[in-house]
Amino acid sequence: MQAHRSATRPPRDPRRATLLYARSGIVVTTERFNVGRNTFLVGELTHLRTGRGPHDRLAVRVVAVTAATIAAVGVLLGFTGGLHRLTAGAYLALGVVWMLPVLLAYAGDRWRPPAYELWGHSRGVEVLLFSSDDTEQFEQVVAALRQARREHRYADAEQPPTTGCWRPDR
Repeated sequence: MQAHRSATRPPRDPRRATLLYARSGIVVTTERFNVGRNTFLVGELTHLRTGRGPHDRLAVRVVAVTAATIAAVGVLLGFTGGLHRLTAGAYLALGVVWMLPVLLAYAGDRWRPPAYELWGHSRGVEVLLFSSDDTEQFEQVVAALRQARREHRYADAEQPPTTGCWRPDR
């Protein structure tokens, strides 16, 4: 009966996967990189690069609307001749108002910063592998994936070649 059980089991892979990172839907082993429902083979990942994602859409819209409104008010004041009647204090206030879009853009990036993104090629196609707002988590995942790639690459070097050494034809 014992022999029957071992005959039905699949043979074990001599190179076992080592767990490098596992948290909330993200698993990195020496063989696979799982993010949510996406699974990538570590051996197929190339051209890894990190970057920042796009700015928050709401923040971009707020800055664009504010800048357009301020420009429209400036144009209206210019056409109506109102700029000639303004005092020095009013010009100073206008200068501060012109800085409002810059301040809103800065505040938007501080409150809702762009996500950190990990891009790479899988089977020859560039894909977004991972994205996170958490800097610490992102750095841990990237470090684990780089370690997995190093271990995956050098694990094959331990196995002896199946054929003899290559020699050029003379």
